[in-house]
Amino acid sequence: MPTRRVTAFFCYLAKICAVLYCLAVCGGCVDSKKNGQPPPSAAVAIVQRGNLSHVLSLAGQFQPYQVVEVHAKVSGYLRHIYVDIGDRVHAGQTLATLDVPELNAQYRSTQSEALRSQDAISAAEYEVSRTRSLHTPLQANYDRLVEASKQQPGIIAAQELDDARSQAEASQGQVNAAIAELSAAKQGADAAVADQQRVGALQAYTNVTAPLDGVVTWRYTDTGVLIQQGTNSETQAIPLIKLAQSDLLRLRVPVPEDAVRYVHVGDPMQIRVDALDRNFSGKVVRFTRNLDLSTRTMETEVDVPNQNLSITPGMYANTYLQLEHREDVLTIPIVAVQGTGPTGVVFALNANNKIEQRSVQLGMRGSTLVEVTAGLQAGDRVVLGDTSRFHDGEEVTPRLQQEPSSDIMPEEGGVTDPQESNGGGT
Repeated sequence: MPTRRVTAFFCYLAKICAVLYCLAVCGGCVDSKKNGQPPPSAAVAIVQRGNLSHVLSLAGQFQPYQVVEVHAKVSGYLRHIYVDIGDRVHAGQTLATLDVPELNAQYRSTQSEALRSQDAISAAEYEVSRTRSLHTPLQANYDRLVEASKQQPGIIAAQELDDARSQAEASQGQVNAAIAELSAAKQGADAAVADQQRVGALQAYTNVTAPLDGVVTWRYTDTGVLIQQGTNSETQAIPLIKLAQSDLLRLRVPVPEDAVRYVHVGDPMQIRVDALDRNFSGKVVRFTRNLDLSTRTMETEVDVPNQNLSITPGMYANTYLQLEHREDVLTIPIVAVQGTGPTGVVFALNANNKIEQRSVQLGMRGSTLVEVTAGLQAGDRVVLGDTSRFHDGEEVTPRLQQEPSSDIMPEEGGVTDPQESNGGGT
């Protein structure tokens, strides 16, 4: 019995001590508030409306819009070449002249043949006229005898009718033969004219002209060299010059595989040429719709006007392609969100500056801001930074931080291979 009483006494004493401790702590809290100590401070930001962008930065290379090697269409000695590297030429301008004497002789021969064929036509026409004049009276005589025989049977002997018919049919055959000769003569004349035109065209090819407006980027030959015609694939014909259309350039940009889905014709692209200290805008005009297996990139092109030739093909440019963009959306700093997925948790402040833990739906992420699609409204305040020292319902002293409402997230991309780009333009 004494032992039980002692035990009960000590339990009673312990309860009294616990109650006294709680009263002391509560008294201390009341005393703290009465002493005017403010609630803990917390950095907060306001939920704002702004824009979010995801921009891909890529290095591209300028290429001529077209590059052609100009060949001669006939073989001959180069009499004169009028252009050199760096010269700007226009479509149809004479670049060089060839000396081909045998073509001149061949053209004179075709002229003679064309004249002879015209004489043959004239002779055939005369023959047709002559045979018709002979056939007309013979046919009329036969027709008259036949008519008389019908009116008075037996008045015309059968032998006389047969002779008249034979003479008319023979003369008709001569007319038909003359007409055939005339047709053959006309066909021969057409062939002679066509041959003359062919040789004349070859003779015109002795003047080599520019197929397009461009700049001479290389010259392969000099005056006096024997030039082989470039129409035969079995011969290793040397071109005269290389011509590049540089008044319009292709800016080729390799878009990485993970950004291909964002590329569309007409998408704007910002371009920076450091070598010229120049900025301008362009639009995507075409892309290969195929990935390079070695680089895992897709070639994308922007057409860049270059009328003054200020941009030299081969120059590099820094380009900025907007992949994603959101306008007029709710944004908050990323540091206010707990979680990295499409949902997260934020500590928001109510009108009494007390913390309320809220679940939010998130959208596009920038470099410092994130889009909020549900859970917050414009003007709400959220706690920034480490929130582990706060708890739901706790009153805090807000310390407002001025945060931007819009954000651009840059991303670095690949670089065009200079050797591959040079090879692709010829």
